[in-house]
Amino acid sequence: MFDIHALLDDVEKPARYTGGEWGSVIKDPAFVDIRFAFCFPDVYEVGMSHLGMKILYGILNQREDTYCERVFAPWVDMEEKMRKTGVPLFSLETKEPIKNFDMIGFTLQYEMSYTNIINMLDLAGIPILSKDREDIFVVGGGPCAYNPEPLADVFDFFVLGEGEEVLNEILNVYAGWKKQGRSRVEFLEEIARIEGVYVPQFYDVVYNEDGTVKEVTPNNKHAKATVKKCIIKNMDEVYYPTKLIVPYMEVIHDRMMLELFRGCIRGCRFCQAGIIYRPVRERSKEKLIDFAKELIKNTGYEELSLTSLSSSDYTFLESLCNELIAITEPQNINLALPSLRIDNFSLDIMNKVQKVRKSSITFAPEAGTQRLRDVINKNISEEEIISGTRLAFEGGYSSVKLYFMMGLPTETDEDIAGIADLANLIADQYYEVPKERRQGGLSITVSTSCFVPKPHTPFQWAAQDSLENLERKQNLLKTQIRRRSIKYNWHEASVSYLEGAFSRGDRRLAKVLIAAQKKGCKFDSWREFYNFDKWMDSFSECGIDPNFYTARERSCDEVLPWDHINVGVTKKFLINENERAKKGITTPHCREQCSGCGVASFGGGVCHE
Repeated sequence: MFDIHALLDDVEKPARYTGGEWGSVIKDPAFVDIRFAFCFPDVYEVGMSHLGMKILYGILNQREDTYCERVFAPWVDMEEKMRKTGVPLFSLETKEPIKNFDMIGFTLQYEMSYTNIINMLDLAGIPILSKDREDIFVVGGGPCAYNPEPLADVFDFFVLGEGEEVLNEILNVYAGWKKQGRSRVEFLEEIARIEGVYVPQFYDVVYNEDGTVKEVTPNNKHAKATVKKCIIKNMDEVYYPTKLIVPYMEVIHDRMMLELFRGCIRGCRFCQAGIIYRPVRERSKEKLIDFAKELIKNTGYEELSLTSLSSSDYTFLESLCNELIAITEPQNINLALPSLRIDNFSLDIMNKVQKVRKSSITFAPEAGTQRLRDVINKNISEEEIISGTRLAFEGGYSSVKLYFMMGLPTETDEDIAGIADLANLIADQYYEVPKERRQGGLSITVSTSCFVPKPHTPFQWAAQDSLENLERKQNLLKTQIRRRSIKYNWHEASVSYLEGAFSRGDRRLAKVLIAAQKKGCKFDSWREFYNFDKWMDSFSECGIDPNFYTARERSCDEVLPWDHINVGVTKKFLINENERAKKGITTPHCREQCSGCGVASFGGGVCHE
């Protein structure tokens, strides 16, 4: 532990590093057996908005033998001072260097945070490669862990799935192992038996002459041939954080969050989250009301957000909102419902939840034409889009945000032009509302991201659109949007290109990540620090062509780097969905008709196979 205050002169946002916030856990490290550093590979205000961190921080600190402390990536000004003065990466709670901890846990939310992970380990003085460590263990989890291979040489093990219960099992094993003084390998062998735990060093990867994976096989008798994700079956019985840390500074999501359910019934073919978080498991309305009351009592936040992948699909949404409004409105607390589907948009619910403060409304048509929406199984029609936005305008909304993807499989220039056409049709709806009922001037924001094929989805075999073609399509759409009331934002295509390489990459990419970090690559999702040329130089130095991972279409019988990871959804189902996509055939959502995806083997949820 050391005094960091001398470092805080002239750095941007010193509150990122001071800790001591209301609700943070204070323990005496001398009276715990396990020190766990929860690391978020981005700045404080991003990490402190993440619900998963709040959940695991609370769970681990319930243990008397464990102290879970938070660690975030220091901004460049702070890092420069730390390196200059020899101060290693430290925790917020005790300011102790994390190299002195027992276990370091990283959440893997986004591929473009991988260089931050390597940079944080380097700043901490912890060996970057697993094989070079003697004491400390580095663990990863989160959505990107479902293809952990690009980081396989860096991490000692991964937790695949929902870690609320599994982490406790792992720490129970660790507590016994530490007292007995056994070898690192013996600890890893013991936890490899736990469902959801993947130890990369226990698996050998063999490649074909063409560079594709030939096989992934266990080299240790304790390692399972296929690692199955872990899930929480009963959402009412699992821990949920109602005593939150309240930051001293503004963070990205400065609000309370109420998680309605996990999973998604919809089956959009581009969406990895919709696959890896299956099956749907809802919390009871009564439990949610109790959580809301506790959150309001324990924090001073002025907004309560109802979160899930598609919150408007919650079975008891209307009655839940009515009961929550009776609690929040008298206290001038805004109720937010950010995850809306335009086909089940309820103006009545929106007017209720935003009665305190009415903001803009967001919809995600994803594609500009009905043909392409059918390809991706979005299952919304143009009529539903138009009627949903018309309802919003009639209800007093004048600001609408529309999200689309670019570079989807089978996409043509006609589909790109369709984005502008759809935005124009939506704008027309505003002017059909009587003038006396309009509130404010019309503002439509069209945002496009670049489609990245993800593991464990029906499009995992697809070729990613080239960087040049994506940029051409962005420029095409710019020329198509001519109304002053419609603003166009787009995502940097080259960032998506790199994301695509690491999304479907294998173990050979670890050396690219390390090379890029040495060249200064970090905060790659932040425009002011992103440097595409450094990335291309790193690939070139390592003798790896990123197009091998992005531009190449795979056959369905190719062994994929993540085939030994079982998320519950069968490859047969994914192949069938891929074929239906090529034919433009949609698949009903889970509550309408079971599609036999295979995830019912996990139990619970809405599956009825």
